[in-house]
Amino acid sequence: MTERPARRLLAVSAAVFVAAGVFVLGAHSADGGRDDLSEKDRKRVATVTRLTTDFSAAEQYEAMSGGAATSLASVNLNSFSHFSENITFAEEETFKLGNALFQKLWVSSPSSTQASDGLGPFYNARSCQTCHIKDGRGHPPEGAADATSMFLRLARAATTPEEETALKTFGELSLPDPVYGRQLQDLAVPGLKAEGRMVITYTEEQVALAGGEVVSLRRPSYSVADLAYGDLDAATTLSPRVTQPMLGLGLVQAIHAADILALADPDDADEDGISGKAAVAIDPKTGKQTLGRFGWKAQSATVRQQSADAFAFDIGISTPEVPLHQGDCMSAQAACLERPDGVQKRLGDVEAPPPIMDLVTFYAENLAVPARRKASFAETLAGKRVFYETGCVSCHQPKFVTRRDAENKAHAFQLIWPYSDFLLHDMGEGLADGQAVGVASGREWRTPPLWGIGLTKTVNGHTFFLHDGRARNLTEAILWHGGEAEAARNRFTALEKHDRDALLTFLESL
Repeated sequence: MTERPARRLLAVSAAVFVAAGVFVLGAHSADGGRDDLSEKDRKRVATVTRLTTDFSAAEQYEAMSGGAATSLASVNLNSFSHFSENITFAEEETFKLGNALFQKLWVSSPSSTQASDGLGPFYNARSCQTCHIKDGRGHPPEGAADATSMFLRLARAATTPEEETALKTFGELSLPDPVYGRQLQDLAVPGLKAEGRMVITYTEEQVALAGGEVVSLRRPSYSVADLAYGDLDAATTLSPRVTQPMLGLGLVQAIHAADILALADPDDADEDGISGKAAVAIDPKTGKQTLGRFGWKAQSATVRQQSADAFAFDIGISTPEVPLHQGDCMSAQAACLERPDGVQKRLGDVEAPPPIMDLVTFYAENLAVPARRKASFAETLAGKRVFYETGCVSCHQPKFVTRRDAENKAHAFQLIWPYSDFLLHDMGEGLADGQAVGVASGREWRTPPLWGIGLTKTVNGHTFFLHDGRARNLTEAILWHGGEAEAARNRFTALEKHDRDALLTFLESL
């Protein structure tokens, strides 16, 4: 078994951040560790987060994936939509108001419904819930034209010294297409043509597993059709993205940066083949560089930033964080820029003023992680052993203890089990999108958390996984792993069938 150390010296990771131009990481103690803990608590945290070697029984509190915030509600299609169990009664009201705004359908301007207008002019969805169906995982269009939970990111290389500087200093994490912007919008308000539509074609590839089983993988190819405003730039790349589950985001935000940076090993100093790299994002409050942890390429530092970007580029709604009243319209799209916006001066200077952002952000930060199912069952424990022995824990770090000084007490000092290191990893050419975002190359992706993955079918009615939903089940998702994960993938293909089945049972229990 090849296993990464549970912790690395933060000084190494911090040096890498400085080399990348990152100067603000948040406060750390003098030895480079956590500044929020006493020495006694540090020892407790180090002990409780150490990788287990005992698979005879479930670990203490293992079934409580989100700590005290874990949802204990019955399993059903609403399993991703419950609030954290440990928020206050007053906060429950805030959560419910945020939920109403999350489901709110925005309309085009001008409208008699003045608190709801400002949609687009180009957009991919009219509400947050339209993309994040039941607060869960998106999917590629299957047998229908519905692509509202999947879209194409657009980006290109720098062509001027100014653009190169913007990328190097992280003033920009990527550069938009000069005509179509940062995202292809397949919908538009009345009177405008949508920008175009995504086209997907698949070819099947066979993979043989030990014991004679053969699995067919589908390799996607992406293009665009019906472009209404001219050609894409020749250098523009297309990156398909399905929406990610919303659960546990506030807990992820409450993980101390030191604990994530301690797992980074960008130069593979320990020669285990795993070279996780910390992402760089811009803190929306300070404008300074900080650790990215949200999004497929970890391009966002906070839940609020991720929410503001979604408002701007998915729906076309301006916020204080991203005050683009015409959304993703570019200067080449004059008809779009001429459309009226939905700013109501009596409510503020943007279409979604601070009170709306406060409520939506609180909602997104407090969607609870469901409790584990069958965590102590023999087959689940057998699969957990295989998960460790094949090296999956090298990137899918099982557990963290969140900050004692988290902004929301519900997120503070919780033992959580996200199964992610929140770092960027080279996943090989098979999953490459050719699109750099910040320090992430076209082959690198953030390790997605696995908590809740076993309820995807229950909540969302499908089992499509990976950034573009190409994998039709968990087996296919594992077989697409390459690059740093290729050794673990090869160990999976060499397993006896009963061990592969046990591993899948473990994943389905998360």
